[in-house]
Amino acid sequence: MKKLFVLFCATLLVVASSGSALADWSPKRPIELIAPAGPGGGWDLLCRTIQKTLKEEKLVDRPVLVTNKPGGGGATGWNYLKGKEGKGEYIAATSTLLILNNLFGKSPLSYKDFTVLANLQAEWIAVAVAKDAPWTNGKELFEAIDADPDGMVIGVGPALGNDDHISFLMLAQKYGVDPQKIKFVVYPKTAAEQIPALMGGHVKAITIGLAEVMEQHKADNLRIIGISSKERLESLPNVKPWVEQGVDMVFPHWRGIIAAPGLSEEQIAYWQGTIEKMIETPTWKDQLEKLEWAPFYENPAEFAASLADQTENFQSTLKRVGLIK
Repeated sequence: MKKLFVLFCATLLVVASSGSALADWSPKRPIELIAPAGPGGGWDLLCRTIQKTLKEEKLVDRPVLVTNKPGGGGATGWNYLKGKEGKGEYIAATSTLLILNNLFGKSPLSYKDFTVLANLQAEWIAVAVAKDAPWTNGKELFEAIDADPDGMVIGVGPALGNDDHISFLMLAQKYGVDPQKIKFVVYPKTAAEQIPALMGGHVKAITIGLAEVMEQHKADNLRIIGISSKERLESLPNVKPWVEQGVDMVFPHWRGIIAAPGLSEEQIAYWQGTIEKMIETPTWKDQLEKLEWAPFYENPAEFAASLADQTENFQSTLKRVGLIK
């Protein structure tokens, strides 16, 4: 009887030890942050910001490496990540391009091929007009577009099908304007061409990343009439977001992180806990401020839901304007 009791206790210890090991999973090898593009871009900056924060705040006890894998609009890096199934030490930066590449048929990969971890930061999209333009808000601008689409040309860059373009199409729908009626001029060099074109009267408005027009707006060289944020920004207290103009449209140009497919609940819980600590640190907050990035955290469940909603919205909009079948 005594032997049975000892055996039973030993079994409990093994089970408890095993369960604790699972609950307390942590990286067993160096952590690799994959930037699916070359150095200096948004994905690379995000990975290096994560690297800096994890190391300086001592949130992990393994080396943190950044690997650049450019090519295929992100597909090269994401394919590399997909090959690391079940390995929790591999994480890649991502953005709406993961969705758009799939919808445009450029890549078979979608967010469903990975373990979704977190949305982390956003840049807001602005619509700007010339400083002396008669339109002061979205309603006035889109009424003018609806009345004279050929005369109301909109500048966008660097190509159709990006966030700036799609957000403007979605905004048009919200204002009751047929997106197919809108005339765009594409400027491959983005702000370097869009802003002079707007100030020179070659286009009536531009859709563009907020950071790219902030300085010109503050210098009164052009006027931002709306932004895609949830609420007014401290840096632009007099500019109303679309939601404050009566339009239900929040559109972040976001960047987040995904992990290899097939991660366990324990691995996901580890990263969720680590990330939630990371975004509250002084290092992380200081870096976001320096980069003029807005914090935009979503946990794994929230991020997965956002990806599903955005995929559906993108698909509907792109079909309506004939960019995809």
